[in-house]
Amino acid sequence: MNRKLAVSVLATGLFLTGMGTAFATAIDGTTGAAETRAAWKGIPTLNSGGVQFKDAKYKFEPSHVNKGAFHWKGNLRDADHGDGHNVYMQVSVEGYGWGRFNGKQKKTVWLDKLSYDGAALHTDDASIRACRDRGSLHPDNCSVTKSYHR
Repeated sequence: MNRKLAVSVLATGLFLTGMGTAFATAIDGTTGAAETRAAWKGIPTLNSGGVQFKDAKYKFEPSHVNKGAFHWKGNLRDADHGDGHNVYMQVSVEGYGWGRFNGKQKKTVWLDKLSYDGAALHTDDASIRACRDRGSLHPDNCSVTKSYHR
């Protein structure tokens, strides 16, 4: 009987110690230097005829968090409601081709996206720009391209 009691007390103690550690980590929530490097930074307003990306931020996620992605967010706005054209964002990471994230005609939409290289532990380089889709007969117009490095 004493042996069973000792094992029960030991198991309960180990369980509660583990719970306390997990709880303290969840409350603190920091990972030190990696957390500081992953702080949100501002993206200047990106403008081109008929499109605007504003109130934007980005951060590079730490390795093993959201695939170490380039995390970006902001308001994509159709700045010319009368032109009949859609707006979209383009993001390129690690030298790959441009990924496209569509907005809506005559509206402002909030975009909060992760862009990453699936073959890498984390993303080091990213470029972003806002564009207006002018159809198949005219070339699209895009804002200046902003490039960021981890």
